[in-house]
Amino acid sequence: MQKTAFIWDLDGTLLDSYEAILSGIEETFGQFAIPYDKEKVREFILKFSVQDLLEQVAEERDLDAAVLNQVRGQSLAEKNAQVVLMPDAREVLAWAAEQGIQQFVYTHKGDNAFTILRDLGLAEYFTEILTGQSGFARKPSPEVATYLLDKYQLNPEKTYYIGDRTLDVEFAQNSGIQSINFLESSFEGNHMIQALADIPHIFESK
Repeated sequence: MQKTAFIWDLDGTLLDSYEAILSGIEETFGQFAIPYDKEKVREFILKFSVQDLLEQVAEERDLDAAVLNQVRGQSLAEKNAQVVLMPDAREVLAWAAEQGIQQFVYTHKGDNAFTILRDLGLAEYFTEILTGQSGFARKPSPEVATYLLDKYQLNPEKTYYIGDRTLDVEFAQNSGIQSINFLESSFEGNHMIQALADIPHIFESK
């Protein structure tokens, strides 16, 4: 129960993938003749999620959100080559592995995440990878954290969800675990970072 564990978000955290995501949304909107404003879409998905965006657009235009998401998913999968690692991602994953930190992924991304992580040579770092297609309630529901804490007997006080959005901090807070995030937060369990390379410094005095 004493070992540290990291649960990683992907987009904007380990993966520099927002340009590929935005490009996939633009193509999808184009297929359905939906006006596309890149900056407004970027702002919306950072604040909420791609799923929320598609559901809102579908409701406004009397479309099927599931069909929109299917088209977007196919478009995004074709853009895997555009997805690159965030600076120092590989080094921090390797550092955590050397420290004996157990690592997991929980992302709203679909099962395409497995392909991307495999192609980037990162899959070996993770004990388990959970995606938006794994059947769990979406963030900020604590369902995934409850599952991982129970299955792997993790210590909540030493388990960290690493992300880049307010939604990720809320997930950690709701789950009773710690948070490492690129954003500042009033949640006392949040550790703000400027870059992934800051993460090892959090644990220097522990």
